[in-house]
Amino acid sequence: MAGDKQTGSGHSLISINSNSNNNSNNETTTATNAFSPPTTAPPSPQRKSSASKSPPQEFRILCFDLTFYNRTTQFLLSCAGVFILYIIYGYLQELIFTVEGFKPYGWFLTLVQFGYYIGFGLLERRLEAYSSNGGRLWSVEPAPRCIPLRTYFVLAALTLGTMGLSNSSLGYLNYPTQVIFKCCKLIPVLVGSILIQGKRYGPLDFAAALAMCIGLAWFTLADSQMTPNFNPLGVAMISGALLCDAAIGNVQEKAMREHKAPSSEVVFYSYGLGFVYLFVIMLLTGNFFSGFAFCLAHPWETFGYGFLFSLSGYLGIQFVLALVRSSGAPLAATVTTARKAVTIAFSFLLFSKPFTVQYIWSGLIVVLGIYLNVYSKRNKLTFTDLQHRFKQFSARISRSPSRKFLIEV
Repeated sequence: MAGDKQTGSGHSLISINSNSNNNSNNETTTATNAFSPPTTAPPSPQRKSSASKSPPQEFRILCFDLTFYNRTTQFLLSCAGVFILYIIYGYLQELIFTVEGFKPYGWFLTLVQFGYYIGFGLLERRLEAYSSNGGRLWSVEPAPRCIPLRTYFVLAALTLGTMGLSNSSLGYLNYPTQVIFKCCKLIPVLVGSILIQGKRYGPLDFAAALAMCIGLAWFTLADSQMTPNFNPLGVAMISGALLCDAAIGNVQEKAMREHKAPSSEVVFYSYGLGFVYLFVIMLLTGNFFSGFAFCLAHPWETFGYGFLFSLSGYLGIQFVLALVRSSGAPLAATVTTARKAVTIAFSFLLFSKPFTVQYIWSGLIVVLGIYLNVYSKRNKLTFTDLQHRFKQFSARISRSPSRKFLIEV
């Protein structure tokens, strides 16, 4: 889940960086035009060759520098990381909930996951400071915080809702149903970005959302008929997780655009404050002690699997961000969608569960919606363009000789 949630945030981060890069390029162009003389001599062949051989853009995955690999190699390595890590992530998440008696402790799993993410985020921030300033790894100070704490209080609450509700929903839903819901994150994101940021969308985006709604409803209906212990509470939980996910993506994008904050800072503070929230809530409700006692009785199945589960999700975020940097957000969305399809297939193969052909048809409708969403990123079709094309089509039909031909026949 984390991975899927953070994939959305990752897209927001990359779009911000690309916007800032475009702005910096525009500023550079403006400055060059301002100081260049009105008439210049044509550049010499030597200048052309030196200008064309600009240094490649830095490309890193974790601590590995892949800048001087070709684009195909970068793409294949990023895809391999996304598929391998998130398949492991999904397998471990479902495996944890197969432990006898663990289903009521989804919130405690979220607390454990947040704790691991705090450690991973702190380590990443120190590695960033170490690579920039040098010195000793554990004595170097991370970069100062960019985003105000009041914004992180909101982000932490939304992060807690996203991951806590998503993890807990597995106690009431099949894992494939949960993944299908995650695939339909566009629906609440579309509504949230309209309400929070005032964005406008075209007809393809709304058509994608409609296809996702139809496929999601069909898949859920099939799951309710095939699963004897189907509980609508699970649907409510994963729906709440998607709503929080939609809000967190828009809040993150707005905050990171305004304050130029790195992703490691957002991860560290969001999960750190979220851990404090959840720890206090579980202490007050008494659920912390029961969950801790259960995990102590099954340490490897909970803390051990939880560590691998959290590590694979955290590393998967880095590969998704790298994929977006190297190949763009639309292609990254296509890869992550294919990854989810493979995860669902592995879930049916590795864990026994009922199956019906309605899962396939409804899943294909959801994939159609995802394809329309990706296609809309490359082809900006507005309602005005659609209306203009419809008028052109109507005019062609009215001028067509088919009516006369039909009468003659």
